[in-house]
Amino acid sequence: MGKTRVYELAKRLDVPSKRIIDLLADIGFEVKNHMSVVDEEAVKRITYQLTGKGEAPATQPPAQAQKQKENKPQPPKKDGGKAPKAAEAKKAQGAGAQKDQPRKKTENKPQAKPQAKPQQQRGPKSAAPGQGPRDKKQKQQRRGKKRVDKRERKARREARLLSEQERQERTVVLEGRITVGELADKMGVSASDVISKLIGLGVMATINQAVDTDIAKMLAEEQGFEVEVKVDTLEEKLVETEEDKEEDLRPRPPVVTILGHVDHGKTSLLDAIREANVTSQEAGGITQHIGAYQAEYNDKKIVFLDTPGHEAFTAMRARGAQVTDIAIVVVAADDGVMPQTVEAINHVKAADVPIIIAVNKIDKPNANPDRVKQQLAEYELIPEDWGGDTVFVDVSALKHTGLDTLMEMILLVSEMAELKANPDKPALGTVVEAKLDKGRGPVATVLIQDGTIEVGDSIICGTIYGKVRAMVDDRGNRIEKAGPATPVEILGLNDVAEAGDMLQVVTDDKMARQISEKRSDKRREVELKKSAKVSLDDLFSQIQEGERKDLNIIAKADVQGSVEALRESLLKLSNDEVRVQVIHGGVGAVTESDVMLASASDAIIIGFNVRPEPSARKMAEREDVELRLYRVIYEALEDVKAAMTGMLAPEFKEVVLGQAEVRHLFKVSRLGTIAGCHVLEGKITRNADVRVIRDGIVIHEGKMDTLKRFKDDVREVQTGYDCGILLEKFNDYKEGDIVEAYTMEQVQPA
Repeated sequence: MGKTRVYELAKRLDVPSKRIIDLLADIGFEVKNHMSVVDEEAVKRITYQLTGKGEAPATQPPAQAQKQKENKPQPPKKDGGKAPKAAEAKKAQGAGAQKDQPRKKTENKPQAKPQAKPQQQRGPKSAAPGQGPRDKKQKQQRRGKKRVDKRERKARREARLLSEQERQERTVVLEGRITVGELADKMGVSASDVISKLIGLGVMATINQAVDTDIAKMLAEEQGFEVEVKVDTLEEKLVETEEDKEEDLRPRPPVVTILGHVDHGKTSLLDAIREANVTSQEAGGITQHIGAYQAEYNDKKIVFLDTPGHEAFTAMRARGAQVTDIAIVVVAADDGVMPQTVEAINHVKAADVPIIIAVNKIDKPNANPDRVKQQLAEYELIPEDWGGDTVFVDVSALKHTGLDTLMEMILLVSEMAELKANPDKPALGTVVEAKLDKGRGPVATVLIQDGTIEVGDSIICGTIYGKVRAMVDDRGNRIEKAGPATPVEILGLNDVAEAGDMLQVVTDDKMARQISEKRSDKRREVELKKSAKVSLDDLFSQIQEGERKDLNIIAKADVQGSVEALRESLLKLSNDEVRVQVIHGGVGAVTESDVMLASASDAIIIGFNVRPEPSARKMAEREDVELRLYRVIYEALEDVKAAMTGMLAPEFKEVVLGQAEVRHLFKVSRLGTIAGCHVLEGKITRNADVRVIRDGIVIHEGKMDTLKRFKDDVREVQTGYDCGILLEKFNDYKEGDIVEAYTMEQVQPA
């Protein structure tokens, strides 16, 4: 059994710790408090005393000693050695006949004379066995036993109440994450003690910082507390759903997303399928919002998501929503593969969704579908007629050519996937789009994925809740209910939801409101302690902990040749522990789309000879995506390789001070070309390093010679002011160039 603490023994025997301490003192075991350790012999003796179970210890229990004292006043027998035998005979007789004794006494009562019983009791001691003195003794023993049993029951009841109170005092209830101050209050210790314990565990936290449940549980148990982790019953009820039975599942329509380069005919193709003019409602003929529409072919429904591009597709995936079953990438036959086409393909591959290539505009005179197939073969999209497994369909949205073949291919791919859902349960869906309508209030376009939603249902959508007041289908008709794979507009939410949030039907409004409040609190905690994305600095530690198997990289460069060289060189760095994958490569500046893809795919961005757009840089900081920029390709490869082997030790970090746009050029014969600039953001300082950026490509890096405001030399120029900049050994300015000022700060080792 080993050694046991006092509070553990008290908990096992359901008595207060104080009583255990007193009993231990009575039998000669002195202990200090409830945390003291008790050996096996003492545990056996205490257990036997309180429960009577187990083997009797060497020392006689108090109960037996008490009985011995009660039996002591009996007069001694004259025949000495026969007395023990008589006592044993008495016990043996009592064991068998004691139960029948009261019954015999009751039956003989009418026949007995009133004075006979007292005379028998006053008779001589040598009376025969079974007479009055023995009956009186047994009666007294029974009465005494009842009194003892009553006292013991009362003592047990009081002990149980005391033990319950003590248990409550020694129990810490944890509900999710808890701050250091709250944990200290629950345990009745100072916050500094808790912080010192956390430091010993390698966790640096302040008094108002929250710690994980596991760490809080460990600290409380070390202090001798019992820990009760309270699960959020509301979320538990919301999440716990029975597994669908096979007989309850019904086939559902596939959800198709259309992606591709701008002006390649995405919406026009969907327009031809729906036989409705959507394009004319958009500004400039470009899709400005996310739409979800339903079409029918051969009595089978197909749901189409028309998005503004792969950015929205990835934005939804970054929020955990994987609603698409099939992706159609539209490529114009006369234009071929364009940069946004490549981006769309990479986004779809990262989402692991089946791809169908729709070669559009084949009715044009200069259309060349074979060239499109040849270009896409470079991206591992091999047509079926070339021996590959990618479906290619030639279509013309204008002439309605090849639409039947496209629909048949969609249905064929969906049949292979065996898409099914259970319509007979509360609905579960995903928000595709949300907006604030002046007349209708918050409106959410929701794609129902499972179950059925009806008007009047209470719903929870992320941190937003509400009640379905009305539902409108993709044709503008009001409907009362919607089943799986049905896009609907829902009115009745208390606020505007976010695209990608999960919508779920709950039992009542009260439950929806409570869940919404709890989720808001949790989101606030997560924002305060936002987990960092993967970076080269902590890549090796993640590999050692077994958390990182793939290193996803987005490569951007100034020319296509550099992209290919960077891609091939990075792929060769893969080893047995980590696999390097270049999920996207492109030419030009780092854009918001690149940052969104990196956030969704947990990737890092490597830029070679390019710079990020200002909005992309801010988004990277907001999304905590690592962005590394290089001028020498070998430096990028060395950094990645060093990170994989745990040798990366960055010493300097680039800090961008500001950007200025060149708006006018002044040529001075003895000095060179002076750039008249307007500071767009930040500040331009005279001692900073500068680079000249043209169309997102770095064309020069160097030092600043002169910084002037009007005729005066100045140290710095702030946002919104004009200035004159003269660089060392550079005169090839053009209007529209960006002059970026930056410094290199030394990073202190962690």
